Amino acid sequence: MAPKALITGFTGMVGSHLAEYLLQKTDWDLVGMCRWRSPLDNIEHLLPRIEKKDRIEIAYGDLNDCVSLQKIIAEHNPDYVFHLAAQSYPWTSFFSPLDTLNTNILGTARLLEAIRLAPACDPIIHVCASSEVFGRVPSEFVPINEETSFHPASPYAISKIGTDLLSRYYAESYGMTTMTTRMFTHTGPRRGDVFAESTFAKQIAMIEAGLIDPVIKTGNLDSLRTFADVRDAVEAYYLLVTVNPTAGEYYNIGGTYSCTVGEMLNTLVSMSTCAEHIKIVTDPERLRPIDADLQIPDTSKFKTHTGWEPKYDFETTMRDLLDYWRNQLARGKRFLTR
Repeated sequence: MAPKALITGFTGMVGSHLAEYLLQKTDWDLVGMCRWRSPLDNIEHLLPRIEKKDRIEIAYGDLNDCVSLQKIIAEHNPDYVFHLAAQSYPWTSFFSPLDTLNTNILGTARLLEAIRLAPACDPIIHVCASSEVFGRVPSEFVPINEETSFHPASPYAISKIGTDLLSRYYAESYGMTTMTTRMFTHTGPRRGDVFAESTFAKQIAMIEAGLIDPVIKTGNLDSLRTFADVRDAVEAYYLLVTVNPTAGEYYNIGGTYSCTVGEMLNTLVSMSTCAEHIKIVTDPERLRPIDADLQIPDTSKFKTHTGWEPKYDFETTMRDLLDYWRNQLARGKRFLTR
């Protein structure tokens, strides 16, 4: 019987890319967990296989509903769990802090408890935290290694600290094979439009289509980030659970290209057919009360353990992101300028 993997957050950018990767690279059967109300746009191309249960099926559940999680674990008894589901928008967390904390911290606890209490269920578990746990890092601690102190800069970041610590707690207290990743900025096709690089790419595509004036609205452009491609990220997650998985370990994962958010925006604008007409305007509503900065990772621990190396260069990632939004508009879809 083929191994079975459960992916929470299946319909998100990372979850959908991970499903594609595992279908292509393994013989595993996949269970994608999502809520009844989750949009299926990111997995639209997988729906024919899901309909036939051709190595992949949907399981409806919610991190805030214990019963649904217990049912999924009991029914599918997974060999691997990729816990990607979360309230994943840092900006949104300033306006919905309680939902963010409940979903990300208590939701993770509910899932791990459902696994712990299930008879004969002993999967290898990837718990996805975030580089946002490091928050505002002093320059003398850059690049950021795994032992750098946490200094969260949003309720989202605080919630991911809880997620991170829960993963290690369940490994140390109950012997569960839980491992934690702090993934730094990662992007590509299907990236949600509340994230900076994706809203910029979307606005550029809308300008090119004549849907909005040639003005890009931005928030803070000075934050320094290291960018990775989502397709490299999911390969890293696969290696995490298959190359000598070590209970309780935690790893930084990230790309190799660092630049400010403003420099990233300039790269996207340079790829536009309307580059010479585009103006950039700061929108006060897009500014966070506090912002993470100097998000540059030391990924040597993970690379040494797994041999992982990113394959996608920064320009390819940005171009593929811009083309994704162009294609969405070409299909007749319409979007807010947020």
